[in-house]
Amino acid sequence: MKFIADLHIHSKFSRATSRDMTLDNIAYWAKAKGLALVASGDFTHPEWFFLTKEKLEPAGNGFYRLKNAQPPSSDYLKGISLRPDDVHFILSTEISFIYSKKGKVRKVHLLVLAPDFKSVEKLNGRLTGLGNLRSDGRPILGMDARQFVKIVHDACPRCVIIPSHIWTPWFSLFGANSGFDAIEECFEEMTPAIFAVETGLSSDPP
Repeated sequence: MKFIADLHIHSKFSRATSRDMTLDNIAYWAKAKGLALVASGDFTHPEWFFLTKEKLEPAGNGFYRLKNAQPPSSDYLKGISLRPDDVHFILSTEISFIYSKKGKVRKVHLLVLAPDFKSVEKLNGRLTGLGNLRSDGRPILGMDARQFVKIVHDACPRCVIIPSHIWTPWFSLFGANSGFDAIEECFEEMTPAIFAVETGLSSDPP
């Protein structure tokens, strides 16, 4: 089965993000754009995670679906009808890491996909003492990205970690200003846990 997915979005609690980024609106826009699977975004933010648990239910296929969709807020979507199984969600978040390694300041963004609410609750519990998760939908942690991958791997091994927009000059794995020259240089012994990367907009994949 082939489908189009968007695995990297943010909620209304992320900086520089529209206040209209609600789960209802996300689902309607996903349907309008032909997306079958879309990320929930920002599950580390306590209020957004509460809303996510209120609005989403298991779809029976490993993903989630929207409960009781509210009418869309945009006039562009007035003609779009949304059935429960038209758009599925996967639990996701992005985290920013700023730290020093080998004498250089590193700034890396990592995307995390989680299989279920229980895994998210366990991971959020581990991260609460490491940084302010309420400050932004994309929180900043001052820890080594390798250490974070180990925490995730130990807490919920079914979670998926994907380095975000890897060629953006700032805040990325291969960023010219704050990144690394190799995946292994960043993640060391945890490199086998990284099996996908997001090329991002600052790239020409071919």
